Parts: sequence; C-alpha cells; structure tokens
Amino acid sequence: MAVLSMMQDLHKELEACISAFHGTEDSILYPSCFDANAGLFEALLGPEDAVVSDELNHASIIDGIRLCKAKRFRYKHMDMSDLESKLQEADQAGAKVKLIATDGVFSMDGDLAPLADIVALARQYKAQVFVDECHATGFVGPTGRGTDDYWKVRGQVDIINSTLGKALGGATGGYTTGRADVVALLRQRSRPYLFSNTLAPVVAAASIKVFDLLSSSSSLRDKLQKNTDYFREQMTAAGFSIRPGNHPIVPIMLGDASLANRMAAAMLNRGVYVVGFSYPVVPKGKARIRVQLSAAHEKEHLDKAIAAFKAVGNQLGVIGDPIYTG
Repeated sequence: MAVLSMMQDLHKELEACISAFHGTEDSILYPSCFDANAGLFEALLGPEDAVVSDELNHASIIDGIRLCKAKRFRYKHMDMSDLESKLQEADQAGAKVKLIATDGVFSMDGDLAPLADIVALARQYKAQVFVDECHATGFVGPTGRGTDDYWKVRGQVDIINSTLGKALGGATGGYTTGRADVVALLRQRSRPYLFSNTLAPVVAAASIKVFDLLSSSSSLRDKLQKNTDYFREQMTAAGFSIRPGNHPIVPIMLGDASLANRMAAAMLNRGVYVVGFSYPVVPKGKARIRVQLSAAHEKEHLDKAIAAFKAVGNQLGVIGDPIYTG
C-alpha cells in the first residue's frame, strides 16, 4: 500500500529513525500530525470499544475521535479522579478496548499531562494510552524524547503521534509510532496514509539529520530550557500574569480578547511578533498572548522582547494593576 503514498527508501529510513528515537517497534509517516490523528481512531477502534479523552485535547484529536464509532467519554482537564470515573463508566458500558487519549503538552497553556498517573490508571483498568507529542518532541524531558521522558515512563505509552513541523523544523510531516502490530494495522486501514501523498523527500532527508542531531547532543534542548527559564523569570518579575510551568509555550494571561489583540499589534509595532488568542481558540475570559521560545533566540532577542512587553504592558495598564489573575 505504501506505493499509493509515494513512499521511498528515504521515508523508510526516516521511520526507522523515529522508532529509534522514541524506543518503539515501528513508525508510520503522514503528511501532518493532523492526518496522523485523523487516521488513528477510526482504524483502531470499533463500536464495541471506548475512547476516553481529555476535555482540552487538540482539535485534531477531537476530529479524529469523531470519525470513529467507539463510545466516547471526556474527562476534566488533567483530573485523574475524573479519568478514573470515566474508565469505570467505560467498563460498565462493556467496552472491549479502552484507549485513553491525551496531549502530552497542551498547546494553549503549556500544561504537561500527568503521564505517570495516566499510565498507572491505564494499567489498573487494562486500558491503552495514546499521547499526542506535537508540543513535546525534541525538547521536553532530559533527552528531549517527550513527556514520557519527562515523567520517566518511556516504553509504557502504547501509541505516540507527533510532528516533524514544530521543534524538529521540517515545516510539515507527522507520524505514529508504537507497537509493530498497531503500525501494521494503520498501514492497511488508515485513510490519510493510504489516500494521500507522503511528505516531500527533501523534508524526509532533513528530518533524518534532525533526529541524528538530537540523538547526538542535548545542547539545543538545554539552550531552549535556559531561554525559557530566563524569559519566564523576567516576565513574572515585571508583573505579568503567566501560567506556571517550565514549558517554552508561555501564555501571557490578559482575559479580554480586545486587549490581547491590541497588545499583539502594539508589540508588532515594536518589532516583536506575538499572537493574541481568544475564544473560541481558548475559553471565554481567558484571552492571552502566547509566546513561543526557541533555541535560536539569543539573550539580546529575549531582552528586546521583555523590554517591549514592559513598555506595552505599562501603556495598556496591564502591569501594576493586573486585569487577569486566573
């Protein structure tokens, strides 16, 4: 079937690199992780099964779940008590296969899913675990392998989906990695894999080099964490309301959608490009500026951005008398 998607030896080499990086048995490439999520649930789950999903999962996970016929249960965001309750409900509904679905890192808040607790509940209730690692692969955890690396549960997550287009720099491409039997089933049933072209060979070649780089050194990951810690410390000291954490996604909480848009525009006028997010991308009343740090940033870049935030924050009355404290 791979011939339908124009797979080449280069793509098979990349799949092997992905498996080696994550410590999994096999991997399958997609044009994007959105496609990987769209092609996963329908291929693996039937009406006799159940999927238990975090309420703040990425839109691509939600859309992928909608395509399958499994029973659906949604648990409160990172609430392990509620997850256990939903697993019990799935058992009571007679679910044959139970799949817990979660983002490893939630893209709007930078929250890290409590993966060790999720894995423990999965084992207790004989469920499987799926994690979307798009905002974790390459830099979260001591070796940058992702949230399973961060929580020290590598090898205990059944299915991982991720992207080549964020921290790995490829601009496009996604994949599923995990057990060989799961990947074999996806090669036969996953529609985005079967009926769409795979990623461009030049992206595949570049991605192989990226995995080689990440596997040989943690220097980029370490620099990114240093940048993240510095930016968070300086912005907090300046008086901005920032969601706690240590992830390079740094939400500057403002609450008001109009304020977020005005702040983004004012920052651009000062040479700093940031984006304001508001409903329906985030819940009502939780508008924000989302900052994304990079290992490509030098200290002078961070200082320029911090100085611009301070100036605009004072101009708009955000600093000193916080409009949003949630």
